[in-house]
Amino acid sequence: MKQFITRTVVICLIAGSLSMLAVACGGEKQELADELYLYNWSEYMDPQVLEDFEAEFGVRVIEDTYATNEELLAKLQAGATGYDLIVPSDYMVEVMVGEELLAKLDHENIPNLSNIDPMFADPPYDPGMVHCVPYMWGTTGIGYNMDVFEEPPDSWAYLFDPAVASQYAGKITMLNDVREAMGAALKYLGYSLNSTDEGELEEARDLLIQQKPWVYAYDSEQYAPLLSADETVLAHGYNGYFFMTALEDERIWYTIPKEGATIWADNLCVPETAPNKYTAEVFIDYILRPEVNATLVNYLWYPSPNSAAKEFIDPEILEEPAIYPPPEVMERLEWITDVGESTQLYERLWTEVKAAAP
Repeated sequence: MKQFITRTVVICLIAGSLSMLAVACGGEKQELADELYLYNWSEYMDPQVLEDFEAEFGVRVIEDTYATNEELLAKLQAGATGYDLIVPSDYMVEVMVGEELLAKLDHENIPNLSNIDPMFADPPYDPGMVHCVPYMWGTTGIGYNMDVFEEPPDSWAYLFDPAVASQYAGKITMLNDVREAMGAALKYLGYSLNSTDEGELEEARDLLIQQKPWVYAYDSEQYAPLLSADETVLAHGYNGYFFMTALEDERIWYTIPKEGATIWADNLCVPETAPNKYTAEVFIDYILRPEVNATLVNYLWYPSPNSAAKEFIDPEILEEPAIYPPPEVMERLEWITDVGESTQLYERLWTEVKAAAP
């Protein structure tokens, strides 16, 4: 027997078996799909959460992964139509809304939206959470091997200053991401990571080209394990991935550069072409349950935009300033925003960086 859930503000669950019926107190019944197709960042979901969702709702979640927002965008622009749920970052949500790639969410199917912290409930890239719901947030900074550094390498100079970075030649990785890599260079130079000034962007390009002889790889998927394997000692990357690695290798840690860095939020969004929009909204609501959301945070070590989850999050995570930064650090963080027509300039300069000889 198939499983049904009725759309309404109040949902009454009557559970009996794996083929349970979810019956609401009135309204139009909607059928859950047998499968939900999730397109996500790599290493960004607790497999146990997916298993628990399937056990409760009878929906199998099939996950594919990507490495950058631009890869996700290109896939959708090329006509990919099989995904029910995607996880773009803030500025990419803005781009996708502009290109009409995202469906509007039915908030009646997501009553746990009330758990979202007010800081994230009206994001500038999607006012009112019309198209997306915040999933996790975090910062982009520097991961490192504590055996190598007596003090945290808390400056972009460790990646860009020739006198410093050259000491770690061949032991540095940079994210294979145009906005993050260019953004790090821009912050080191004292500029906004959303600069549209051609001269400033060319300076950032030149800095990245100058850095190339010291770079082991441009990588967005294995940079933390590379640290643990002693292939590298410094890595440009996302805070949670380093902390996940630190659970297995206590030498690995993370710092936010003093010049400032990226603050970001990843979001659960439904593509306009999603075949199972309602099932995706049910999954989003499940992720927003406080206990479920805390399970994800305790697994991923990224901070959560879900204020109701905090009581279930490990104190070690809540009290770590590199995960939940203090106010004075938050003031130095900057959101990546859509740079409009300058996107092509960023892409051209990034291509020149990648094509340059090391």
